[in-house]
Amino acid sequence: MTAALGLVIAYLLGGIPFGYLLVKFTTGRDVRASGSGNIGATNVLRTTGPAAGVATLLLDMAKGYLAVWLEGRLTGWSPEWMSAAALAVMAGHSYPLFLRFRGGKAVAAFVGAWLCLTPLPLAAALVVFVVMVAWSRHISLGSIVASGTFPLAVWLIAHPGPIVVAAAVLSGALIIHRHRENIVRLRAGTESVFSFGSRP
Repeated sequence: MTAALGLVIAYLLGGIPFGYLLVKFTTGRDVRASGSGNIGATNVLRTTGPAAGVATLLLDMAKGYLAVWLEGRLTGWSPEWMSAAALAVMAGHSYPLFLRFRGGKAVAAFVGAWLCLTPLPLAAALVVFVVMVAWSRHISLGSIVASGTFPLAVWLIAHPGPIVVAAAVLSGALIIHRHRENIVRLRAGTESVFSFGSRP
């Protein structure tokens, strides 16, 4: 019962739309009506500026970390339940109750959640992300490739049980699924190029 409550809390934490709230409070705009229509840090950065973008990134990471940490406290630091909380907080971000299930791509929540549970494999995935973004200048491609390689990093570096590996696979699959429109644009050569601090 306590573990299930932790998962509910994780989902609700994930559903706090920090990007939407920051843009709404600072500019009065709905960030979903600008740029890519996403509530995540990348779209906030592009449409509102670096300060709001970085704040969104940090807050979304923090809610991911907090959700997994809290589940650990509630379950005696069970890695299986903590990995389930990682999925729950990502699901909350992607499909938030507060925004009628229209949320973000869960990359920052993913980073925060797995930072709490498997920091070394996450670090390896972040290296892949940085290399891919530096090479392609597409944040979406970096996110897709890093999330796709993350389960392998978890398996090779952390050697966890099968439930944690399965949760890592599902986490990566969710991020790739949420980037399906980006994949179409990448194939068409129309995906936005990253430039820190740029605004349309």
